[in-house]
Amino acid sequence: MAKRVRVVRMSVEQPLWRALTAYRILTMLYAILLAVFGRDKYERPWVAIAFLTVMAVWTLATLPKVSGAVACTKRFLGTDLALALAGILLTPLADFQAQHMDGPTLPSIWTAGSVLAFAIKGGWRWAAFASTFVAAANLIERAEPSRDTLHNVLLVWVASIAIGYVVEVARASERTLARALEIEAATRERERLARDIHDSVLQVLAMVQRRGTAIGGEAAELGRMAGEQEVALRTLVSSGLVPPTRVSEDAAEGAVVRTVETDDDEPGETDLRALLAPHAGSRVSFAEPGAPVLLPPPAAMELAAAVSAALDNVRVHAGEGAQAWILVEDWPEEVIVTVRDDGPGIPDGRLAQAEGEGRLGVALSIRGRLRELGGTAELISVPGQGTEVELKVPKVSRGKAGSVR
Repeated sequence: MAKRVRVVRMSVEQPLWRALTAYRILTMLYAILLAVFGRDKYERPWVAIAFLTVMAVWTLATLPKVSGAVACTKRFLGTDLALALAGILLTPLADFQAQHMDGPTLPSIWTAGSVLAFAIKGGWRWAAFASTFVAAANLIERAEPSRDTLHNVLLVWVASIAIGYVVEVARASERTLARALEIEAATRERERLARDIHDSVLQVLAMVQRRGTAIGGEAAELGRMAGEQEVALRTLVSSGLVPPTRVSEDAAEGAVVRTVETDDDEPGETDLRALLAPHAGSRVSFAEPGAPVLLPPPAAMELAAAVSAALDNVRVHAGEGAQAWILVEDWPEEVIVTVRDDGPGIPDGRLAQAEGEGRLGVALSIRGRLRELGGTAELISVPGQGTEVELKVPKVSRGKAGSVR
């Protein structure tokens, strides 16, 4: 029975929202400490106390609003910016000398949190919009803006726009990655289906065509029809017209969700020898280690299927009297299975020609399987001296495709 495996990759924006949450709390405490230590300079301390109280309550009450892009609504952003601007403009009311000195405003650097929220939510254009209002409020609050005031205003404006631009680039990269994952998943699904078709339907159609041609009569017509269907099916497989796996983007969380179809895995490990032993016979020699060759069930089954595909190629291309040998080697880091025959070998360029004609046995049934396992498949053939296929599979999945030569 098939099951769905859901792999979620956290959005690149989430760390920014978490950082903003921490920034708002820390800068709120910083603004309060500045007011406490500088309380003697306020002509109207009740103005500072009232504003800082409202700011603290607002900051703590709206923490969920800065937990993600969906929760951070336009209404919240507007109210938050209005509170920051009010704090800047109320500073001279609490401290008469604030307009003529370069001291901090009531909200201090807490104001930058409002601008950063605009930047993360909407990109550099939203950041420019919010930082422009903050810059105007700071210039109004300072009756005689100094060089330091202009420097701070410009710094906030440029930094917020830069952060907004980085967020837009990150979102574009995330969309590109989601598309790449979708293409990769679709390609893997096509290869899997093509391997299954090659190992079953195409082999049967090819056998019906050969036997029908050899028998003659009505059987020859049946063989001809089977041959036509084989060509049509190979063309369909090569064109990639198979259903892909699903990769979607969760708009609510900005997370990329990849869903693939897999078979239920059997618990424990499988002895590869048990899967390869049935191939042994009068024309196939099987050499195995004395101890079990343990692999995860999916890896063992895929490797056994690749060996089966290699033996099918021996029977089809090396002739009825060809002898084959299977050698299993169990190394600490990998398992190596070698399939060798004493047939006529493969002429130079024949594999490339076969793939061009849509005959994808080696490319998909053998190399494709090993690539899925993070292993390698190497084919060595000398005309007149047989063919050798060496299959290597790591015992521990490396989480990525290996090289296929």
